[in-house]
Amino acid sequence: MPAHNAFKFALQEGRPQIGLWLSMAAPYLAEVAATTGFDWLLIDGEHAPNDVRSTLQALQAIAPHPSQPVVRAVAGDVALIKQLLDIGAKNLLVPMVDTADQARALVAATRYPPAGIRGVGSAVGRASMWSSRTDYLNIADDEICLLVQAETVTALNNLDAICAVDGVNGVFIGPADLAASMGHRGNPGHPDVQAAIEQAMRTIVASGKAAGTLTSDAKLARRYLELGCTFVATGVDVLLFANAARRLAADFISTVPAPAPARPGAAY
Repeated sequence: MPAHNAFKFALQEGRPQIGLWLSMAAPYLAEVAATTGFDWLLIDGEHAPNDVRSTLQALQAIAPHPSQPVVRAVAGDVALIKQLLDIGAKNLLVPMVDTADQARALVAATRYPPAGIRGVGSAVGRASMWSSRTDYLNIADDEICLLVQAETVTALNNLDAICAVDGVNGVFIGPADLAASMGHRGNPGHPDVQAAIEQAMRTIVASGKAAGTLTSDAKLARRYLELGCTFVATGVDVLLFANAARRLAADFISTVPAPAPARPGAAY
């Protein structure tokens, strides 16, 4: 069968893809999220407690549904990338990419020889459906969508060169780390940070690569889409739960009368 990656194809066509971050590290919640209508779901291996096995479980939970999974590795480690690709991750997001050389190394890690250095073990992997995709080795390189994160001042200074790397399909701006790198830790909304983000997005879009980011601010998300971003995550599952639970608790705790004090000598 030919190479197929619906998410990669949508980015190539410039169709906006709205996503949700999965930080719960629970396949049951990943399955719930996959029924909600988001175009893509980010399985986070950097700041959530996911390992290769739990990432596999999330991929399996999402697979029957239209939402497309994107896997974020904890780092651009060649051996880890090999494992993630073998369990069927087609869309890979790699954090902290500061230079074009780093980007080229990641491209090599996602390609089989002679184009790259990915180890050839797909025959026993989910990626090839355990060898039932008999042409997998021939189409795998084209099927992978590699997204790199530019989230430091250094990365922004090298952004043109990173975007020029063949095999990088998109560049994701990480607002929190960029804010810290610019001296505004904890304040990604700072005007200087937002100006840098917008300029970076224009640079990425002008290069012909897909631009993306994460924000829970709906106004900002719409602004980034107007700038031409094509993959924007608009929330984080664990924060959606935490904030809703806090509101629910506060509504009741503030209205339920306090229990009457116990009478002296009352038996329990």
